[in-house]
Amino acid sequence: MADTSDIRKGLCIEYNNGIYTVVEFQHVKPGKGAAFVRTKLKNISDGRVIDNTFPSGHKLDVVRVERRKFQFLYTDDEGYNFMNQETFDQVSIKGDMIERPELLKEGIEVEVLFHSEKEIPLTLEMPQHIVLQVTYAEPGVKGDTATNTFKPAKVETGAEVKVPLFINEGDFIKIDTSTGAYMERVKQ
Repeated sequence: MADTSDIRKGLCIEYNNGIYTVVEFQHVKPGKGAAFVRTKLKNISDGRVIDNTFPSGHKLDVVRVERRKFQFLYTDDEGYNFMNQETFDQVSIKGDMIERPELLKEGIEVEVLFHSEKEIPLTLEMPQHIVLQVTYAEPGVKGDTATNTFKPAKVETGAEVKVPLFINEGDFIKIDTSTGAYMERVKQ
């Protein structure tokens, strides 16, 4: 158990039957009345951010979490399977816990956030960007580049990404995993 004086950025707490991490906080001591702590809390499982105010001295249930590196192996009926690089333990994670599962490529390294006491995965964080090969793209029309126009392209994982007209089949592109958007062409 902790109280409001222990609140800091990144602290994980159990609140309203969910696990939240503190994104922002501010201790407030008004001239009149009791002190309080104003917080922004992010739900670990679905990413929603809520505002909450705790009275000073309020007891909090702190959750210990661990970040562990895992490598993506394959997908099956149970979900997405990952392997711990150090212990070679495997864990299966459901698709709804992954922000953009269509961008997962075999062998990619991700971080999985685990509840330390219960040993259950809470969420999966992909790297900021990933490099994938374009497997299908319509040819761009010459002279059609006066403005920023995009065309759909399929990458090796099966995901569809909007790319500029100069991208062709076989090109490697860098994709932002948080938005799923094209960033740049990469030389391989």
